[in-house]
This record gives sequence, structure tokens and C-alpha cells, in this order.
Amino acid sequence: AGSFQDAGVIQCAYNLNFPLHALPASSAQCPAWSAFSVSSPAVVLETAEDRPEAVVVRLYEAHGSTVVAWLQTSLPIKEAMLCDLLEQPAARGCLPLEQRGLRLSFTPFRVLSVLLVLRQ
Repeated sequence: AGSFQDAGVIQCAYNLNFPLHALPASSAQCPAWSAFSVSSPAVVLETAEDRPEAVVVRLYEAHGSTVVAWLQTSLPIKEAMLCDLLEQPAARGCLPLEQRGLRLSFTPFRVLSVLLVLRQ
């Protein structure tokens, strides 16, 4: 019911096309853990790719709106910068690391790639 945004179509499509696979584990209790979270349902974290001493995260705005979203991570980040689709750092692309995470601004359907340099 309602718009595709209200109905959660994007999340349902991801759940259908990329189902969660459960694997048997030891009986030891493991705490819940997530490497990333995004504050806006309009922003989709599409992929995170490992690089030596860094991670590249690609996100896009999926609702056709202008939105500010916060990317939070539990990874030990030393610095963050915007990069192009070839994963080369953008000129003046440094992002301040804030208490809430990284503040990212999106226009409709914009794709952002963020290079996260990890502390060693």
C-alpha cells in the first residue's frame, strides 16, 4: 500500500534477490554485530570492498529525493574521503569523522563512493 518508498519495495527486492543464508555454528554465543548502518531508508549501501588498509563503500539514493544520511561503522577509521567510481580520491573529498559517523549528502539517485582508511 502507498508509494514504493512506503511499501519498502527496495528492501523486499534485496531480500528476494540476496537472501540471508544461515550456516551452522558452534554453540558459543556470538554478540550481534554489524559493520555499517545508514540513517536514512532512502540510502542503500550497495557494496563494501576490501582494499589493503582500507574499505571502499558505495551507496546510492534510491527514492528520488534529496537527503542527508549518516553512515556509521564499527570499523576503526583513521580517515574518510569521497572517491570516484574508479576509487581514486576526489579533490577536496575529505570527510570529517563526527560522533554520529560520516555525514553524506545525496541528490536524487546520486551514487557516492567513500574510501575509509583503517587504523592499523
